[in-house]
Amino acid sequence: MPNLMLNWRQALAVGLVLAALWPVLRRRRPGIATFCREGAIIAFLFAFWQILQQVTSNDGGDAVGRAHWIERVQSAMFFPNERSVQNLILGHDTIVKLANLFYASMHFTGMGIFLVWLYFRHRDSYPAVRTTVALSTLGCFFVQFLAVAPPRLLPGYVDTAELYGQSVYNAGFSVDNFGAMPSVHVLFAAVVGWYSWRVSTSHWRWIGPAHFVVTVFVVVATANHWWLDGVVAIAILVVAAWLRRGVLALIDRWRMTPPAPHGASVGTDAKVPATAP
Repeated sequence: MPNLMLNWRQALAVGLVLAALWPVLRRRRPGIATFCREGAIIAFLFAFWQILQQVTSNDGGDAVGRAHWIERVQSAMFFPNERSVQNLILGHDTIVKLANLFYASMHFTGMGIFLVWLYFRHRDSYPAVRTTVALSTLGCFFVQFLAVAPPRLLPGYVDTAELYGQSVYNAGFSVDNFGAMPSVHVLFAAVVGWYSWRVSTSHWRWIGPAHFVVTVFVVVATANHWWLDGVVAIAILVVAAWLRRGVLALIDRWRMTPPAPHGASVGTDAKVPATAP
């Protein structure tokens, strides 16, 4: 499968170009300038993501042992086994190939289309969503420093992408073989699904939740993620959204707090004595 994804140097270069265009266009073309600024932010975040992918462990460590532990926990929680989901598509070559292609191509494509749509159609919601995506993605990568093997690397599961020659892990992508926990695929799809449904009133808003459902099915059916990978990713997304709102609330309270009168002690009701006439 051809590598269509920018590496961190290319992403950084794109970000620098867009950042340089922003002050030039700010007065004459404010709309285009704002778009360049947001594009630069996304490009820089993408470059940072690429760098983190190279820093996180790729030698596995005890990744396989942790994967077996997750498998046992899921079994105790009565999650359906990932192999049983795989069995739904194995033997149907076209469906398997489409699932592999969806996994490889729709991760960033879906998020990119969603952000562009959000920026132009619901710009008032864009800053909050962009910040939440950045915080939750950063949270995911902190967790990924603890290497976990995906199901496809364990006996009993089928690496469908490797089977059909569609693996992104053998095509030069900067991706970590042992970064299954948590699933950034599920994280991005949850963002697209939840916010597209929340901010839009269009009859087409169902596409976002449908994208989420398909993504969850694909990452499990291709044995790239455990169920718990997605559960943890969504939990991180919820925490990131609450954190952003909490920080903004504190900032608003700080801005609205009136300054203490000059000469009065903070936290007391003492008054400055009046001077004699």
